[in-house]
Amino acid sequence: MDITIHTSVLPHDDPEAALAFYRDTLGFEVRSDVGSGAMRWITVGPAGRPETSLLLAPPGADPGITDDERRTVTEMMAKGTYGWILLATKDLDATFERVQAGDAEVIQEPTEQPYGVRDCAFRDPAGNQIRIQELR
Repeated sequence: MDITIHTSVLPHDDPEAALAFYRDTLGFEVRSDVGSGAMRWITVGPAGRPETSLLLAPPGADPGITDDERRTVTEMMAKGTYGWILLATKDLDATFERVQAGDAEVIQEPTEQPYGVRDCAFRDPAGNQIRIQELR
């Protein structure tokens, strides 16, 4: 079997703030931007890596979600406990400096973890945790 991860999904509650973070701070390219107002589906990804994408989606757009579920998702996003993603870079210190300069909320500065990786963590504008590992 030949299976790869093509797209992962994170929620957003402010499409313009999400664009500013993923495009301007992380340097991702915008691949598509569909919808209007808060109901926008924005696909971004690392420049030159079309095989890997991140879909930034409005959390309440699923027609099967109940009002209670929508409230729970909104509350979890506000606390930063709903979505997260793990990214990687060859130069963690330079990446940390760039993301920190973009006014992202720092959760953890670059740290050598006891499980053998060096990483840092931020929150995006929607509260999603963005962990960045150093490739060795």
